[in-house]
Amino acid sequence: MSTVLAKPYPSKADNEDSDSGSVKGGLTPTDSTIEVPTLGAPVATEKAAFWRRPKHELDSVATQPSVFDDPATLEKYRPPPSWENVHRFDPAARWTWREEYAIVRRIDWLIMIWACIMFFSLDLDRSNLAQANTDNFLKDLGLTTNDFNLGNTLFKLCFLIAELPSQLISKRVGPDIWIPSQMVLWSFVSLGQFWLTGRGSFLATRCLLGFMQGGFIPDVILYLSYFYTKNELPLRLAWFWVSNYLAEIIGAFLATGLLKLRGVGGRAGWRYLFLIEGILTLVIGVASFFMMPPSPTQTKAWFRPKGWFSEREETIIVNRVLRDDPTKSNMHNRQGLTIRMIWDILKDWRMWPIYALGIVFLVPTNPPQTYLTLSLRNLGYTTTQANLLSIPSKVLGMLLLLVFCYLSEIIDSRIVSTVLLQFWALPLLIALYTFDKATSPWVYFAVVTLITGFPYVHPIQVAWASTNSAGVGTRTVSASIYNMFVQAGGIIASNIYRDDDKPLYKRGNRVLIGICVMNIFLYLFVYLFYRGINKRRDRIWNSWSAKEQQEYLENTKDQGNARMNFRFAY
Repeated sequence: MSTVLAKPYPSKADNEDSDSGSVKGGLTPTDSTIEVPTLGAPVATEKAAFWRRPKHELDSVATQPSVFDDPATLEKYRPPPSWENVHRFDPAARWTWREEYAIVRRIDWLIMIWACIMFFSLDLDRSNLAQANTDNFLKDLGLTTNDFNLGNTLFKLCFLIAELPSQLISKRVGPDIWIPSQMVLWSFVSLGQFWLTGRGSFLATRCLLGFMQGGFIPDVILYLSYFYTKNELPLRLAWFWVSNYLAEIIGAFLATGLLKLRGVGGRAGWRYLFLIEGILTLVIGVASFFMMPPSPTQTKAWFRPKGWFSEREETIIVNRVLRDDPTKSNMHNRQGLTIRMIWDILKDWRMWPIYALGIVFLVPTNPPQTYLTLSLRNLGYTTTQANLLSIPSKVLGMLLLLVFCYLSEIIDSRIVSTVLLQFWALPLLIALYTFDKATSPWVYFAVVTLITGFPYVHPIQVAWASTNSAGVGTRTVSASIYNMFVQAGGIIASNIYRDDDKPLYKRGNRVLIGICVMNIFLYLFVYLFYRGINKRRDRIWNSWSAKEQQEYLENTKDQGNARMNFRFAY
């Protein structure tokens, strides 16, 4: 997302063009908005190297130009009195790169790492079903592959249904309350799988887990947006999803040990797997009530009387985030959404192409990934071997996730970095389709490992959807809708491999190849769609005089990404 600045009207002091300066002493807030204190050099035009950020003089000004530097647009975007951080908003605040780097590192340690730990626990409970499969889970409960598919479908359907309600609850009570509550609720369901008795209880727990976990990811992403700028968030989300892979890798090792408890107390090993990992999530969920402050300026509590940040640090956090995206102050963090607001967001056709991508982009790789351990067992590998052989694909996927997310920022293209997933999967799916019963198990393992170790571009598209939304309310709903489409895609993928098509799933692989080709053309359409909108808006906006631009900003009824000075990322 980019909010294009208006032409100066009336003209201001020439020091807006100053490239950098030093900040000495503390903040020097002033009531005057006519003389703008020295700003830092804009970083939007600077290209980052693959392995490091652009270099800046540590004691030069880091404050970026924004709509708050123009007296006319300052009042248009000024945070309302009800916003929870308004007491730290100061358009005259300036800070250095040394201060900004230190604060971002501090946020990473205090906020980001705990978000990763929470996601780790979610995926531990979400993915342990695949490990339970290697311990005769289906046979013990008298289930078939189609029952397993139905369970996955119900889980994703309930996950999908819960997405938007969860986000609405989170927006009303605050993510710092709702996210830990979700974790505690689903941990009881997860550990309760210790007592599964058959098909009915299996399907019931799949539904409950979907309902309890739905909305967790967009809730956390909305929460993180309170602390990070739009350029910082995609790379943080990459590391956020690394915890997903770590959960699967560590989960595979845990399963190798826990499944050996089969026979203890006359119980199957998979029962202890669900019980112990569910208890771990319960502990993390309870701790999360104490580890999630409501906002950057609300970190003080009875158990943390001094808070995490000083007043100076709070001022920098609040103003750097608002300068990056002025719309982040248009709703209080305990303010709910009205039905009218939700309906207006749902009608935003400019977001529909990203939603369409959400439903199909992971389908080509999803079935091989879901059935990896089960396929390895069908090929004759033991329970321990099947779990350990799933680890290389997780390590590969984790590395490619980071590479592609960094690539997205370096080339500044969401389309190029995400469509590469389809080009990765297509030749491998074609190879998988050619396999027959005479194919070596190790050849099968190598190809399936490459497919399931695909570059996971989902974090890029999540950040892309957030970037192309405008405003906290829009971002809240659009994140839920996007994830609902992703879960709908998971439902489709869960029913491509069928019981009458195993073990090679020839028919299913033909379908996956077709969807992969279709996706490539869909990405091309989305590229042309957003490029066309931006070019049209550039042509109109640049043809206006400074007076016409100012009149538009003052009088327009356009909201969010419908505004003429909004530019879409693609």
